[in-house]
Amino acid sequence: MHSRNQYLKALLRKYLNADKKGKGSLLDEYCRNTGQHRKYVIRKIKGMAFKEPRPRKKKGTLYGIEVRDILYCLWKVFDYPCGQRLKPLLEGEVDRLRKMGELRISENISEKLKKISSATIDRLLKPKKEAWRYERRGSQQKGSLLYKKIPLRLTDWDTQKVGYVEMDLVCHCGASTSGEYVSSLSTMEIASGWWEAEAIMGRAQYRTFEALKEIRQRTPFEWLGIDSDNDSMFLNAHLLRYCKQEGLEFTRSRPGRKNDNAYIEQKNYTHIRRPFGYLRYDTEEELNIINDLYRNELRLYKNFFQPVMKLIKKERVDGRLKRVYDVAKTPYQRLIESGRLSQKSEQALRKLYTSLNPVKLKRTMEEKLDRLYSLYHRKKKISITVNPYKKLVPSMVTFFMIQQKKSRLPG
Repeated sequence: MHSRNQYLKALLRKYLNADKKGKGSLLDEYCRNTGQHRKYVIRKIKGMAFKEPRPRKKKGTLYGIEVRDILYCLWKVFDYPCGQRLKPLLEGEVDRLRKMGELRISENISEKLKKISSATIDRLLKPKKEAWRYERRGSQQKGSLLYKKIPLRLTDWDTQKVGYVEMDLVCHCGASTSGEYVSSLSTMEIASGWWEAEAIMGRAQYRTFEALKEIRQRTPFEWLGIDSDNDSMFLNAHLLRYCKQEGLEFTRSRPGRKNDNAYIEQKNYTHIRRPFGYLRYDTEEELNIINDLYRNELRLYKNFFQPVMKLIKKERVDGRLKRVYDVAKTPYQRLIESGRLSQKSEQALRKLYTSLNPVKLKRTMEEKLDRLYSLYHRKKKISITVNPYKKLVPSMVTFFMIQQKKSRLPG
């Protein structure tokens, strides 16, 4: 509408100086371009040319600050109702509250409160309602000073520099997150793809912190920084203090953006879900077997005999994204070629590599995994036909009840 008025003002002087035929052609042109009706445009021209615009009357304020403050107090007393529910309460309860001595207001304000409409109630309470909803949001708890001290980091890593580690927590809870269960702390070095993991019982911050220190002792390279998601298991005072003492760069991803931790998210399935599946592990025996694999055969097999490819570049060709990768190499080979290891660490890695037998590692891994699945079956006390590599979907009854044998009356 503002543009149409500007257009009409530009034609107004020419319209007033034109003859009858010229005015008709100008009207036709304006109506054709704007889609407005001819008679409406004529009335509009008369109003713009021959009448001065009347100043808008300013309405006085009927309900002032006193009414708004009392209204806010009554809104809290009656448990935060909407305007349509609060209006009948005001009509019947204002006088009663005045007689009881709970509401000390003048007769004028009392009458205003009883006459106020529901729409006006909502309009006056709108700022208070927004502040109330903001305070009740659970996500606002993360706006603490601790989260502000840890800078955000996207996937803009220098993949030639060895020492930056991404980490994530993978839960082995099965179909239910109730109670305590085993969780795997998974870490991966960005430049080489070197992977380490440690299992803990539960999701306690201190246990996660101790598992991270255990992983750091096993890695053959020096750490420069760590990057995590926004889980409270990572973003806590223990880890922040530790990074400052050790001179490590501590960063985090954006909330709800898994692609910010793309490197470690890729390994969660191939390195953890593929060997252990989606079953629930919640006993000390299962925890010990998982940690035995993480500290020995599984880490050796993945780091010395599982090649990884690194993305060199990607470009869009005819609407499709074309990705170019380098030659596949194992994390061990990439660490050796990086030249970032100390002479002692490099010699230890070469010596360890020559002593490894991939077939024997694979055989030992399968034996330990069979023992882990046997413990799971024994724990349930019945033979379970559950695919460990398929996600367990919770049902209306508990997962334990689903696995019970069918019962029937005797005979």
